Amino acid sequence: LVLMTLCFHHAATSCSKRCYCSDSEGSFGGKTMRCSNLQLTEIPQDIPNDTRRLYLDYNLLTSIPANAFNDLPLLAELDLSHNELALLEPGAFRGLAASLQFLDLSSNQLTTLDPDAFEGVKARSNLTGNPWHCDCRLQTALPRLDLEPVSLTGIICQTSEPSDSRAQGVPFLLAKDLDLCVVLKKTTDVAMLVTMFGWFTMVISYLVYYVRHNQEDARRHLEYLKSLPSRQGKSEESSTISTVV
Repeated sequence: LVLMTLCFHHAATSCSKRCYCSDSEGSFGGKTMRCSNLQLTEIPQDIPNDTRRLYLDYNLLTSIPANAFNDLPLLAELDLSHNELALLEPGAFRGLAASLQFLDLSSNQLTTLDPDAFEGVKARSNLTGNPWHCDCRLQTALPRLDLEPVSLTGIICQTSEPSDSRAQGVPFLLAKDLDLCVVLKKTTDVAMLVTMFGWFTMVISYLVYYVRHNQEDARRHLEYLKSLPSRQGKSEESSTISTVV
């Protein structure tokens, strides 16, 4: 059991292959792991679980899968800058909400952000140097992050939706009176109006059918009532004849 414990501890705390590890400075302990400029195309699977600072910059990463750092409860600093990142999958930073303090996603290929990728992470974030597509989704996601001051001028809209919003080519966070969700709101309003009109049409159609159906029943019932006196008169006449006979 002792040997197994030692082996497990060694596996959990030894440095990932090709990377360089050292003890982190300060009173918090943990490791600093540097995997910079190694042409990596995916996140290493053997990162020590006591890693506190992780540098994966200047590699060839294109996406961050879900649960990529879920086994790193001490991770406080994560550098993913200067990669080819275009996708952060939902749950990409799962498990880091309590520990992560700094996140560098600068100089990648990100065009938008999925809020589900962060799951409560409030780390100071650097998002400069990406070809951002500024739309309602990005405008909704950015307030959930604690952005570095440099991001105020460094998040530039390469494209925008709607295209006539005057957001293209300007610092997104400094643009005044910019509401990229107005189109979505209008679309939602139109959809609600169409739905309400559909329901209103159905109600009117039902009422018309109900009135017409009741009118037909009322007409038949009225004709029946009109026919009752004549039949009653014939019956009385027959009774009188029978009595005379």
